[in-house]
Amino acid sequence: MITDDRMDGNEREVEQSMWKSSTPLYKQVANRIREDIVSNGTEGGEAIPTETKLAQMYDVSRVTVRRAVKLLAEEGLVYSVHGSGTYVSEKKIEHDIYKLQGFTEEMSGLHNNPSNEILEFQLTSPDDAVRDSLKLRDGQKVYFVKRLRIADGQPLILEESYLPYDLFPDLSVNVMKESKYEYIGQKGYTISRRHADLRPILPTGELMDLLHLEESAPMLCLEAYSTLSDGTRFEYSTVYYHPVKYTFKFVSEK
Repeated sequence: MITDDRMDGNEREVEQSMWKSSTPLYKQVANRIREDIVSNGTEGGEAIPTETKLAQMYDVSRVTVRRAVKLLAEEGLVYSVHGSGTYVSEKKIEHDIYKLQGFTEEMSGLHNNPSNEILEFQLTSPDDAVRDSLKLRDGQKVYFVKRLRIADGQPLILEESYLPYDLFPDLSVNVMKESKYEYIGQKGYTISRRHADLRPILPTGELMDLLHLEESAPMLCLEAYSTLSDGTRFEYSTVYYHPVKYTFKFVSEK
């Protein structure tokens, strides 16, 4: 935790001289807060001092502190919870956008103890959009599965999936509580590709509740259909990623 027990008269004089730098004052304060977070080993989820306390610590106005904290929030180092305070962000999960793997596999590789909460599971008739995405014939049924993907007890993803009944007649709630991709592999299918569209959205009230979001910050939504090695489309899904705990990475080459 950041503390101010290091401050004495000489150090305050040094700080006051720093404020004479050409660097904007709020950026200097942001740098000091960042340095203190690192040097004090402040962990993700731990609160930093209040705006008033920080203003006293760095001998600046609350307006300057507010701008400094806003800058750190934009960088992803901290996040604010309305009515509660400002906290150090936990390390984000870096999702490789080019690697096709299931959530269970990804979290297990990070030793994050994955689990799934099934919110909805039903056999239904697809609407036109789902039927077109899965290239289904009239009359074919699909399973609709809504899952909250959890790691170390924290909700990270909301997934809404449609899977053809003809491919997976024995699909069940118990199967979807475990690894979907492992189940598909055990049936003798080989997963090949995912065709996806990734876009930013503002969360609905339901998403805020399920992912424990405190404010309506933009988040990423992925819409995709996935294919087997023979080109058969086996899933159409919409996936919503926690805006604080997830980041996407990729490498571009020229």
